[in-house]
Amino acid sequence: MLELAILGLLKESDLHGYELKKRLCEALGPLSSVSFGSLYPALARLEAAGAVKAVEARDVGPGIGSPSLGAELAAFRSWAAGPGGRRGGRSRKVYGITARGHELFAELLEADDASTDDDRLFNLRLAFARHLPPDARLGMLERRRAALVERLAAARARLRAGRERFDTYTRSLAEHGTEATERDISWLDRLIAAEHARHHAAERQEDNDT
Repeated sequence: MLELAILGLLKESDLHGYELKKRLCEALGPLSSVSFGSLYPALARLEAAGAVKAVEARDVGPGIGSPSLGAELAAFRSWAAGPGGRRGGRSRKVYGITARGHELFAELLEADDASTDDDRLFNLRLAFARHLPPDARLGMLERRRAALVERLAAARARLRAGRERFDTYTRSLAEHGTEATERDISWLDRLIAAEHARHHAAERQEDNDT
């Protein structure tokens, strides 16, 4: 999920570590707890795979810049600790996506596995869904809807089975969960209908052009 988010953000613009971390927290949500300790190793994996590269270095403060990702991570650790626990300046390296990165992003985004049942991953993939071909985007939405319908059926079954032993608050919480899933299904129905409408409009346009 982190690699997908990094590549998606770099696909839109080149970013340095601080900008990337900030936008990752926005993309993954406030509870994602993206840290430099997870960001830089992910960038290192992507760099080793040829998916990202350093495109620019900007000096910030008295720190010494380095063209290598590993050296920048070491510089960050040194900056975070500093002599006597104080923080000093360092260079910021700007990262960009490569041709291989664009390919890898497409592969991760179009993966049609069971990840549609993972709320955070689905939301992330939906945020970048404009990069998907129409058929792949529609397939992702339909798989997510099927996963939620299955989730809703299981939640209703648990609610019926535990109705007598649930207290007021536990039952209310379970009902709130089913209502939220029902709203998500209705929301997906609207997205799916909009995708079909765009598809039909495109077909009519093609017919008019011919």
